[in-house]
This record gives sequence, structure tokens and C-alpha cells, in this order.
Amino acid sequence: MSNSDVLPHAWSRTLWRDLVDGDFLDGLRDAVAQDVLPYADEIDRQDVYPVESIKRLARKGYTALTLAEKWGGQDASFLRCAAVFEEASYASAAVGISLITILQAQTLIKLFGTASLQEKVLPQFGEGLITSYALTEANHGSDIRSLDTKAVKTPTGWRLNGRKSFITSGSAAEAYIVLAETSAGVSTFFVRHDMPGISNETGPNASTFGLRNGPHVDLILDNVELPDDHLIGVDGKGVRNAVTTLDFSRTVAGAISIGIARAAFDRALAFASNRLAFDKHVVDFQGIQWYFADMMAEIDAARLLVYEACGALDRHEEIARYSSEAKLLASRVATRTAEQAIQICGAYGVTESAPFGRYLRDAKAYEIAGGSSEILKNTIGRHLSKFSESLRIAQK
Repeated sequence: MSNSDVLPHAWSRTLWRDLVDGDFLDGLRDAVAQDVLPYADEIDRQDVYPVESIKRLARKGYTALTLAEKWGGQDASFLRCAAVFEEASYASAAVGISLITILQAQTLIKLFGTASLQEKVLPQFGEGLITSYALTEANHGSDIRSLDTKAVKTPTGWRLNGRKSFITSGSAAEAYIVLAETSAGVSTFFVRHDMPGISNETGPNASTFGLRNGPHVDLILDNVELPDDHLIGVDGKGVRNAVTTLDFSRTVAGAISIGIARAAFDRALAFASNRLAFDKHVVDFQGIQWYFADMMAEIDAARLLVYEACGALDRHEEIARYSSEAKLLASRVATRTAEQAIQICGAYGVTESAPFGRYLRDAKAYEIAGGSSEILKNTIGRHLSKFSESLRIAQK
């Protein structure tokens, strides 16, 4: 193992300020070092879902943190939740994106599910239940206001038919959150992978160059019969449910980007601290120091915003604004940091044996995945429009 592998781990508790309690971080970082870091390159290279890493993190309590204790969780704050996503993604953003589809499902059920569905499903997350969020369709993309997937009421529940496309974590999912159109509008359903009529296919565009946690699959629903309580929330209110859940997941998506940025920064700093050029360590050149100064300031700023957004989640205040700001800034900073890290490391930075290509691919992919930067700007813009309207009304 090289110095560039050892040093970042040693620096992680001194270079970057702890934003949650140290004892929690100690246990978390040990878990990531054991259960994620050794497999990070292989997960990316082979484009496979990190089943074993997720199951091990679940057994240690990290996949159900924000759930109530009665459901096997720790009733923890979203500050701790963000720390899990940041530290896991410091090792592997693919593990981070795998955790986010689990958080989306449990958040939906926790916020909107019936008591019977909560009792059936929520305790299973602490046991390692792997879930996926099936929103996208080939003909609709980000527009989920009308869908080709249909749900029809039956005497015992619901019958679903349709096809969802490009489903993240779908290759290993044991259950899905599915959006389907009913007579009342778009609604949200909980669907288990082993139900009759469920299958998936891997199409020609299934693999992405970043955030590689397994091919994105198409989910096929062929007369899938669901119990009545597998409807999540009110019939016809699925879009509202989805948007609310995305506000939660976008906040921790920002933490994933911070993990990527920190990893790229730390690896580049380790390289520059040990590499000699013209009888000086690379880190001692003023131009290189300026690169690091800009990156460090940007990471610190984005990181503080992400944790402020987590505080907004815990306080239930201006969630859409801060979650959008956090992901917008953090994803941009991660891409810029990965690019600069490659530049600092020169020829080594562009080798396949170095991790920087993975960092750059993951960072850029998250400027699009989970809510593109343009969609986030629209959300922030709507917030400003409402604020401006309130000012005009107050001035009348």
C-alpha cells in the first residue's frame, strides 16, 4: 500500500472538521474501512451492486439510522445520516448511491405509508432490505405528472401494469417504490421483487460511466396484484410524495459529492506531499498551493451548506431550498475538485491505476443524477419567485 493510500485516512480526522460527534465517526470510519474501501475499485470496474457492503453496513445499523427505534432504527438526526453518506462515498460513491435508494424508500413509507405497511416493511431495512425508486419512464423522463404505468383498483387492492426505465439499484433490489397513474392521478406503491408478474431487463443504455452500482434496469409490471395497504399515501398524491422524498435524498446526495471531493483532494495532497520535482516537493510550489487553497475553501463551504441543509430537514424548515442549494453546489465542487486533482498529479492522475478517473466520472454523473443542476436551479428560482411575490403583497 502506497503513502497516497495511507495518508488520506490519517488526515481525515485532522484536515476536515468533524461535524457530528467523534465517537460516531470513529465507528463509522472503521466500518467503511472494513466493508467498503477494499471493494471500491472492483465495484466500479465490474459495475456491480455492492450487496455485501450494504448488508454489512445494515448489520452495523447504518442503513436505518433515521428510523424510529421501534422499527430497528436509531431515531438519529439527518446530520448523522449525512455523515454516513459522506464517509461511505469517500471510499465509494457507488455505495453512496446504493444507500440513497434505500433512504428514499424508507422515507416514503415512514412519511406516508399506512401503519400496517410500516410495521411490515420498516423493520426490514435494519436487516438489510435493498430497495430501488422506480420513477422514470422512457417516454417521460423527469416529468412524472402523467405516466404510462397504470394502477387499477381491485376488490382486494391494486393491479399494476407498465414498464419503468433506467432504474438505479434495480439490478439487486428486493423491493421497489413504483409510481403509477390511477383514475385519481399519479400514486405511489410498494412492490416486492418476488411478486408474480415482476421482471426486469437490461437494455443497451443500462450502464453509466459514473456511479456504477450495477446496470440500470427496466422494471416490467405485468398484472401485478398488490394488497390495498401497498398504496403509499393518498391515491393521486404520488407526485407530491415523490417531490418531498427527493428533497430528503437530494440533501444527502450533496454529502455523497462532498465525500468524492474530499477523497480527490486528499489523494492529490498525498501525492503532492511526496512527489519531488526540481528538488522540491510538489506541494511547496506556489501555483500548486493555490490550487489546493481554492479547492479546500470550496469543499469547506459546500460541506457546511450540506450540513445546514440536514439541519433544515431536522427542523422541517425551507427543505426544498436548502436541499437544492446543497446538491447544486456540492456536485459542482466535486467535479471541479476531481479535475484539479488530476491536473496536480500529472501523468499519474490520468492512469487507470489511480482513482482520479473514478472520482471525476462519479462527480460529473452526480451533476445529472438525482436531480440535474438545471432542475435544482428551477427549484431555487421558484423559491425566489414566491419570496418576491410575498414582498410585493406586503408592500401593497
